Amino acid sequence: MADSYNYAAEIERDEDGRYVVAFPDFGWGATDGASRDEALVEAKDLLRELIATTIREGGTLPEPSRAGRRRPLVVPPVQIALKAALYEAWRQAGISQRRLARDLDVAESEVWRMLNPEHSTKTATMDRALRQLGKRVTVAVGEAA
Repeated sequence: MADSYNYAAEIERDEDGRYVVAFPDFGWGATDGASRDEALVEAKDLLRELIATTIREGGTLPEPSRAGRRRPLVVPPVQIALKAALYEAWRQAGISQRRLARDLDVAESEVWRMLNPEHSTKTATMDRALRQLGKRVTVAVGEAA
């Protein structure tokens, strides 16, 4: 299980001079922008959608590859990173949503919402569920790019 959901992006200029961003770890999807900065803002939205789609489809999230000088790291929104962590921890535990709901003493529909990337869930609720699955949430703050 990954401990971070920050992914390296590849940026290239197309024939029209636009900056095109893709995430090779996922193998599909791209976005662009008129400037490198605009493309990286769009890349954050794309990364959110790549993670959300993988979760919705029941797939396995790829292990993030290393960033480099020509491959900047894109950080997804906090909420989707927490959803990804819970999704992976739940899959790794090999238990049903019903079992997780029982362990958390909540309705099964609440667990469904926690795992649903389109549903907003309180950070404390996500933290509690992750702890139940043997994980802990940590926060790191770095310099803005």
